[in-house]
Amino acid sequence: MLFAAAMWGIIWYPMRLLEAAGLPVVWTTLLIYSVAALISFPTVLRQSVVWRELPVDLLWLALAAGLTNLAFLVALIEGQVMRVMLLFYLAPLWSVLLGRWWLGEQLSGAAMLMLCVAMLGTLIMLWQPKVGWPWPTDLADWLALFAGFMFAVNNVLSRKLAAVAMPVKTVIVYFGVVLVAAITLFSGISTIPSASAVVWSVAAVIGGLAIVAMTITVLFGLARLPVYQAAVIMLFELVVAALSAAWLSDEVMRLAEWAGGMLIVVAAYGVARLEKQPSA
Repeated sequence: MLFAAAMWGIIWYPMRLLEAAGLPVVWTTLLIYSVAALISFPTVLRQSVVWRELPVDLLWLALAAGLTNLAFLVALIEGQVMRVMLLFYLAPLWSVLLGRWWLGEQLSGAAMLMLCVAMLGTLIMLWQPKVGWPWPTDLADWLALFAGFMFAVNNVLSRKLAAVAMPVKTVIVYFGVVLVAAITLFSGISTIPSASAVVWSVAAVIGGLAIVAMTITVLFGLARLPVYQAAVIMLFELVVAALSAAWLSDEVMRLAEWAGGMLIVVAAYGVARLEKQPSA
C-alpha cells in the first residue's frame, strides 16, 4: 500500500516529462492504460467469466473510472501538484455522501463533523481575496474536484459490485480509462503526436510496469488490511507529492492553501478511521 501511494504521489513527474517530450497527457493516458488493460486481460479469462451475466453497473464503473483517471492526470499537468492532490482528496467525503444517498448507509454525527471540516478546508483553499468568495481558480481546480467526485462514484459502485471478482473490475476500469481517453481525443479531432519512438516506449513501459504494479500492490494490500487502515496508509501519497513537488518543481503554495489542505487531510483521515467503527 505504501508503494502504491508513493507511486501515485510521484506519477505527475513522468507525465510532465512525457508532455514536455511531445506526448500530450491524454495520449499518454490512452497508451499506458491500453498496455495495462492488454497485460491484465488474461487474468480475467482465467476467472471463467460469463460476460452476459455481468451487471450493467460495470459499464457505469468503467465510465466513472475513466473520467476519474483522465481528469486527475490532466489536472496534474495543468495545475499545481499539491493543490490538485488536496482537492482530489475530498473524494472520501463525497463517498460518505454518495454512500448515504445511493446505498442507504447511515451518516453518523462524526461523519457530519468530518464533512464540515472538509468543506471548511475547501473554502479556505479556494478563497480568492480579489473576488471575495471561494471559487476554483482555473481548469485544474475544476478537474481536481471533478476527479475526486468521480472517484467517490467509482468507490461506491465498487462496493455495490462487491460480488464481482476484483480482477474483472480492475480490467473493466482499465478499459474504461481507454474508452474515455479515446473519446476525448476523437471529439477533439486530435492528430497523432510526433513524439519519438523512445518517448512512446517509455509511456508503454509506465503502463506495463508502473500502472499494473500499482494495481497489484493495492489489491494485495486491500485483501489483507482493514479498509480504514488501507485508506489511512494511502494518505502517504500526499507526503510523496509534497516532497517531490518541492524537490522537482518550482511550485509554491500559499499559507491559506496549506491550512485548507491540512483540514481536508484531517477530514479524510477521520473518515477513514470511521470505517473502523461503522456503528459509531
